[in-house]
Amino acid sequence: MLQPEVVPAERLRTLTLSVFAPFAAGYFASYLYRAINAVIADRLVADVGLTANQLGLLTSAYFLAFALVQLPVGLLLDRFGPRRIEASLLLIAALGAVVFAQADSLMGLTLGRLLIGVGVACCLMASFKAFALWFRPDQLPMLNGSLMAFGALGALAATAPVAWLLELASWRQLFMGLAGMTLAMAAIIFAVVPEHRETPKDLRLGALVGGLKQVLCDRFFWRIAPLAAVFSGSSMAIATLWAAPWLRDIMLQDSREIATALMFMATGMGVGFLSLGFILAWLIRYGVRPVPVIAGLMALFMIMVATMASGWRIPALHLFMTAMGFLGTASTTSYSLLSGHFDRNLTGRASTALNLLVFLAAFAFQWGIGVIIGFWESATAAVYQPQGYLMALGAVVVLQALMLARLLLDHRKAVI
Repeated sequence: MLQPEVVPAERLRTLTLSVFAPFAAGYFASYLYRAINAVIADRLVADVGLTANQLGLLTSAYFLAFALVQLPVGLLLDRFGPRRIEASLLLIAALGAVVFAQADSLMGLTLGRLLIGVGVACCLMASFKAFALWFRPDQLPMLNGSLMAFGALGALAATAPVAWLLELASWRQLFMGLAGMTLAMAAIIFAVVPEHRETPKDLRLGALVGGLKQVLCDRFFWRIAPLAAVFSGSSMAIATLWAAPWLRDIMLQDSREIATALMFMATGMGVGFLSLGFILAWLIRYGVRPVPVIAGLMALFMIMVATMASGWRIPALHLFMTAMGFLGTASTTSYSLLSGHFDRNLTGRASTALNLLVFLAAFAFQWGIGVIIGFWESATAAVYQPQGYLMALGAVVVLQALMLARLLLDHRKAVI
């Protein structure tokens, strides 16, 4: 396998500006697009007349598009490199933002959201590949953790800053601005990121399919992947849409208070992305097995979802939202578990296969929660009923509990 280029110390600053910064900006945009509907949901419902079911379907279209192009994107990145592929796909995201801004129907909005999902689908994996090409292996944990923190900054930008901008402009004007920002990012990546000259890997269809088949037939993959899909998918579904209506309807928060609470949640995500990987690595060095730690963090997240479902008024709401954001990132450590299990030449395909399942789960959870809430939706009321949240989020908790029970049973058998 081709080894990453060793980067001399004097070039580190240059590469940080020419490689890390442009790709981090792209991942920032990816998370901003992912989370922004939580803040503009009320305006979408009012302007287009969406039901809870339609709102869930519309917002989750991002996850569906994102999931369906994961495997093709992985092949394109290997063949043409991260610079050209991300710059090209960001043009599709910009087109999607324009379509979304101009749409006046569910179909038009969904088409725009699908195009955005396709356009930002490579932002994470393109970044990982670029870092592996240009930086030393010992620099990658810090770079990857910092990249995830930029994603959390994107989620943060989709909260109070977006709410402030909505006081100055409409959501349509906001998306036209996002389209311009995305075009600028595509141009910067294409112009600034250096092209890495390497011999292409064996991209024969038989070799690619054989490696993917090896991943999908692996028992360990299927013990970890469903757990990660359920917890990561439900965390994304809640954080990027349903937390906002819950804050409005159950916690009785106004629009500014909702944006502030979501900002605390995004801050917790950023801390989780930056710290959990390093914390687990430190524990492993001292002989602590990672699976029980991850299971404990996931169990705490499940308890918090159950608290949301209960309809109780939470006194320390900002602390609750921060903790929920932090614990919601625990399932992302599953990528590290898979990387440690598979041979290095399969880790890319293992990661994209897991990404596929995670984003399909996010699509299913985000739409499914809307479908269930819709059963208790009133045609005359501007809010959703507590019974809907109880049933929808309660169903999420049941699925999470089943996945945790399965994990702990396997761990007791010393399978993982």
